Amino acid sequence: MTIPWAVATSATAVALSTTRSAVLRRQPSPCSAIATMSTAGEKSVSSDAAHLDTIFKQKKALRSVIRRDLKSMDPTLRSQEDEAIQRIVLEAPWFKACKGLCSYVSSSVLREVDTTRILSHILTSHPEDLQMRKKLFVPRVEDRNRNMRMLNISSTEDLIASSMDILEPAPLDADGNEREDVLFANEPVDLLILPGLAFDKAGRRLGRGGGYYDTFLSRYQELAEERNWKQPLKIALSYSVQIVDEGTIPLTPNDILVDALVSPSGVIPISSAALEICH
Repeated sequence: MTIPWAVATSATAVALSTTRSAVLRRQPSPCSAIATMSTAGEKSVSSDAAHLDTIFKQKKALRSVIRRDLKSMDPTLRSQEDEAIQRIVLEAPWFKACKGLCSYVSSSVLREVDTTRILSHILTSHPEDLQMRKKLFVPRVEDRNRNMRMLNISSTEDLIASSMDILEPAPLDADGNEREDVLFANEPVDLLILPGLAFDKAGRRLGRGGGYYDTFLSRYQELAEERNWKQPLKIALSYSVQIVDEGTIPLTPNDILVDALVSPSGVIPISSAALEICH
């Protein structure tokens, strides 16, 4: 979803109109007209930059609040919500039906909703019918420039601890071959299980500020469009304290909405795609 940039105010419109009339009366040279357009453009860019700066400050403040709430969350309640959320996912028809998915590997350091049971179920379940097996891709952060790959794993032993003590797939498998990257896979995935710091019931998601997931989601959406694949369902897992009032999370043009939330109380469908699937 594309969010409009800051628009000119009525005062700015009047100013531009006055400037344009004055310029016409003076019959300016082409050079002076270009200079006037350049100044107006610079003001617009400056206004856009100020608007984005305000949004980034609002996001930073909200992150501090949610991090504090997560830190003070009762361990027993956290465990109960982890159990409830994972049970809801595992029992959901859209999870059972999916053949390929991307999912984050939960980190206790980041206080993310636990995905251990979900991933274990996928990696240890081997139905006789090969068509029922799920192909799993998990994230590996490549650098500090928002580059994150989703790589295929077949066992928890494929995961290694990063410098931040977060489990990620090793770039090579046990045979020394490069792992399959979902962006170069021949088949689409049906489901994306996403983390985040805060969410609302309109589909807004507040990440941790790195931009890794929004960048990946944008790339995968473009890939799906190019190959004429159905867009995967974007499901975010959320503790109760992470769900905020609508309008609390500000958006930038790069932010991507989720299709549904899974909270301890159940599935909250948001998009039309989710309303069709999440019964």
